[in-house]
Amino acid sequence: MGTFMAIVDKEIRAVARERTILLAIVIQLIIASLSSVILFGLMSFYDPATIGQNTAVPVKVGVVGDGDSQLINYLQRSRVTTLLYDSADAAQADFVKGSVDAVIYIPPVAAGVSEMKLFLPQSDSKSTVVLMVLQTPLKKYENYLRGLNGVEVRYQDTRGRSSTTYEFLYSFIVPMLMLFPAFIAGSIMIDTLSEEFENKTLDTLLSTPVSMNTMIGAKLAAAELIAVLQCILWSILLSFNRIYIQNVLLVLVLAAIIAAFVAAGSALIALYFKDRERSQFLYSVLLITVASLSYMFNPSPITLMTRLASGDPGVGVVNVLIYLLPLAILMIALFTGTRKLAALKA
Repeated sequence: MGTFMAIVDKEIRAVARERTILLAIVIQLIIASLSSVILFGLMSFYDPATIGQNTAVPVKVGVVGDGDSQLINYLQRSRVTTLLYDSADAAQADFVKGSVDAVIYIPPVAAGVSEMKLFLPQSDSKSTVVLMVLQTPLKKYENYLRGLNGVEVRYQDTRGRSSTTYEFLYSFIVPMLMLFPAFIAGSIMIDTLSEEFENKTLDTLLSTPVSMNTMIGAKLAAAELIAVLQCILWSILLSFNRIYIQNVLLVLVLAAIIAAFVAAGSALIALYFKDRERSQFLYSVLLITVASLSYMFNPSPITLMTRLASGDPGVGVVNVLIYLLPLAILMIALFTGTRKLAALKA
């Protein structure tokens, strides 16, 4: 056991010298630490309507006309600063100077159609942001006027994130952070095994009281430990950004199973080719192929992780444990064929 842990410690220390792996981990750290900012930035391009729903953008609006309008209450509830003006000229002057971001003319409430005027900045980017912030209170006021005119509408304030943001968060951000450690685990296995063959240190290592399977197992354990620690850290950083993973234990178990599967598969590749370049190339190709074929499963690993993280009651422990079967088959193939693969010429 002492020899096994010594190899694990050696492999973990070796990762600190691999700049490519460290860079990949740092990139994940930045994504997890700034996930809210990244989510907002990506969603701004994908769905601009989420700007007003997910951020507290400071907007000042000049109001001309009915100072007692219900719209002012809706604007203030949306954290929009409202400034009342007695004349349109005064509001326009402040608008030109940039003291207010937009000007709204609110006519007195009357039966029939109400003609409201909204003046936005000339800048397309700024006007888009302002309009997205004002969208919700304007919709509420629209339905308020419909109610006054006897037009019954079923309008209900919904809490939480929009469906688009929710989908983007749990189908992209969370799976990406939980699966990247598995890809790094595979790369670690290829690097560490290829170095043993290229530097011709494998024979020296096996001349000690260490079996081939013990050596492979220790390297797998080190890669798996690094992957699991990353996933735990990313889930903590996501919670700091108010992005909460439901069923977090099952998500971590699934991520660990996938990391072990990828690491074992990459170990088979490295044992056969015995050099880093060919092993990394085939690993990349097979990784994309297997990830694509995984969608034939129902649910696929990525879909299962999305559903678990979002709290879907339709999936649970059984769905996660099913993936232990292909992992067990791969592990058996690895540990029963290590010496044969190592002896083969690539």
